[in-house]
Amino acid sequence: MNGEEDHWSIYTASQHLPAVLTDPNRGKQSNFFTKTWGDSFVENTVIGKSPFLPDITYAHFESYLRKFGKRYKRHVRLSQTRFENNAVKAKQCQGVESIPEIYLKPNLSLNNPKVFAEVFQNDKSEHQLQEELSQYLDIVEEQIASQVSQKSGAFFHAMTSHDTIMEQMGNACVEVRALRSKVQKVDKNLTRDPLKLIGLARSKANHMKLLNKLKLMSTVLQTQPTLQLLLSSSDYVGALELISSTQEVLVEELAGVTSLRHLPSQLKEMSKLIDKMLSTEFERYAAADLHRPLHIDEGVLEPERLISLVAGLLRQNHMNFLEVYKQEAVTAAQAILKQLMIEQLADAEEELNELTGSGEIAPTMDAAHWLRVLKLASDALGKLILRVKAVHDVIQDTAAASAGLTNSSKLNSSCDSSHFLSLEDHNRVVMKLKDLLTSVCDYCNERLASLVSTQSEKPAVTAAQVSELSEAVNAFSRLCEATCGRPGAALKAAFKIRAGSYVHRFHAQRKAKLQLLLDAERWRAAEVPQEIQILVDKLSIGEVKSLPGSPVPQTGNGPPTPSLESRLPATAALRVGSQDYLTVGTALILVSLVGEYCVCAFDLPALASVIAKNLSDLLRTFNSKSCQLVLGAGALRTAGLKTITSTNLALASRSLQLVLWMVPHVRSHFGPLVAAEALACFDVVEKEVNHHVQQLEVKVVSIMTTLLGDQLAEWDAKPPLPSQQFRCISRHLTKLHEAVSCVLPEEQVVDIYEAIHKNFKARLREQLSKMNVQNNGGPQHGVVTSEMVFYLETMRTLKALPDKHLTDKAIDDIWAR
Repeated sequence: MNGEEDHWSIYTASQHLPAVLTDPNRGKQSNFFTKTWGDSFVENTVIGKSPFLPDITYAHFESYLRKFGKRYKRHVRLSQTRFENNAVKAKQCQGVESIPEIYLKPNLSLNNPKVFAEVFQNDKSEHQLQEELSQYLDIVEEQIASQVSQKSGAFFHAMTSHDTIMEQMGNACVEVRALRSKVQKVDKNLTRDPLKLIGLARSKANHMKLLNKLKLMSTVLQTQPTLQLLLSSSDYVGALELISSTQEVLVEELAGVTSLRHLPSQLKEMSKLIDKMLSTEFERYAAADLHRPLHIDEGVLEPERLISLVAGLLRQNHMNFLEVYKQEAVTAAQAILKQLMIEQLADAEEELNELTGSGEIAPTMDAAHWLRVLKLASDALGKLILRVKAVHDVIQDTAAASAGLTNSSKLNSSCDSSHFLSLEDHNRVVMKLKDLLTSVCDYCNERLASLVSTQSEKPAVTAAQVSELSEAVNAFSRLCEATCGRPGAALKAAFKIRAGSYVHRFHAQRKAKLQLLLDAERWRAAEVPQEIQILVDKLSIGEVKSLPGSPVPQTGNGPPTPSLESRLPATAALRVGSQDYLTVGTALILVSLVGEYCVCAFDLPALASVIAKNLSDLLRTFNSKSCQLVLGAGALRTAGLKTITSTNLALASRSLQLVLWMVPHVRSHFGPLVAAEALACFDVVEKEVNHHVQQLEVKVVSIMTTLLGDQLAEWDAKPPLPSQQFRCISRHLTKLHEAVSCVLPEEQVVDIYEAIHKNFKARLREQLSKMNVQNNGGPQHGVVTSEMVFYLETMRTLKALPDKHLTDKAIDDIWAR
């Protein structure tokens, strides 16, 4: 151990005694008590360097020592200085702490009894007190000396630099005095006058502001007289703009002015009054415009007033005025219809109590009077719609100008700031205007539809009246479509029902008439009036728009003049192209009925499909009824015929052929009026009539075949020649030719006689086979040849067969077995 160390402890030893004594590796220690205890007490063992550790030398720490050595020395020095200062402060505090706190206060007032009593205590003598105060003074002086000794360096430094500082302060004072002198000159020459000018300019600006405020107050005080003037000239937009601008001025410019504190409430009340005035004036205008006489056609009533009212209402964002106008238009329509009904019923000497609140008509008028009322009503409501459309256009233009979309000189003259309507509000106005037109047109359509549908079915309506009704309905629908963009569905539906009822009655009457005529038909040829001939000619060229033979109305009150066609003589046959049609009277009436159907379809194109179906039903009725009466021999019972002759069959066939001729022309007439599917019914008619014509031809052939067969059954191949049976056969063929040649066309007659000739040869072949007559040149063969020569001569005389059937070789097939 070194003697320099203060104290040695067990922790100073490198190894402790128990570890050395109990070390098993050392064995028994012989020199244990002769060694000096310390680092060398145990033999040092050299431990080799580890190959895994680098060789660390002092050079590795040089950079660290250079970097942190100075910092450490400065740290040690600062720590020592701080320790010394703390020690001094501790000593000072220890000396000062012994002084009572009362002596350390900045103000020691002995006038205060408490302070005096604490200083001069009763238990201390004057000598003790003096010693104590002397001791306190010594302590304070000692502390002051200590502080002076500590700060002696700074004190002496301050004393040495005092002269320099005083010299610098003297120079600074000189500079400050010079600077102040310059500043005073600058203040006098450059600052005071400009500041005075600035102050005067500010004062002038304040006076101008005050003057403007006074002028503004004067203008604001003139608001009410100006409002009265604007309202007297119906400039509502200008008045509302004035109120709005005045309110903005009061809020932004004249806020807090006591003399104007009541003006905002007055302006608010004035705005409400203008709102009420606008609503009232617009209602009055709507009533005056819509209830004025309809014969006065002056366009829009007072357009300037309307523009002013509409602009004011739009300025206040009151969109319900369009609802008011729509309701007024509905009321006007009701009043117009009611007044019209009163006047017409007064003319017709009807009771006024049959009216309803909507101006609907009682179902007791005749058809002509009812149609006249309907025309007058449609004309009146059409004028009302046009009047509403004119007002609609003015309102739309005003709204567009208010939104800045168009330039309106009238609107701009009524107010300085006309672009007060937003695009969203403008779109709302446009939608409401469209709804206004649509609602008025729909209401007028409903009222006219009520007039059409409530009329009684008892008074018969003629085709001309239905045509007039169709024209009136179409004209009113076109007007509504041009006005609001869509036709009136209610009126068209009512007219369709009404016209459908007329078409149904029209068809029922003509179908019943045709059936009655067919039942009474005696199936004889009838003369053809010129009206029927002209109608067929028109039908052939597709121009059946009116019926010929209609009486020409007079301009006065006299009776109508008969047409020229009705005064022309009738013809024996109907001329169609290059053919003549000899038909029965019912077929001619059927032609007239077909013409009526075509004219009805032309007048009522909306119901053309129904009329086409009814016409096909009429033609099928004629076909089926004719089949029952002729082929079924129903005419024997209904018309009192004794028998159905070939002439009757031929006339029926020719009548049906006339129907077949009419079907394509009727189809072409209805083609532009109906869809292609609706014309399929005429194909059925054509098919049925063709089948019936073939049945009639077969019937004629069968009758003749039966007659000729009966004669052949009684015939015997023996003289005299020609035999009585072949004479009867010739007579039957001649009578048939006389019956059909003037009725049927030559081609059909040839077809009939070819069929008869074929059947005759077949029956003759059977008879010859039965009689065992052979083609051997015998006597019977000669008789048969003579009879056939007579038969062929009859056919040549009738000219009913082609020449190929009249040769001798043409009859050789009768010998075929």
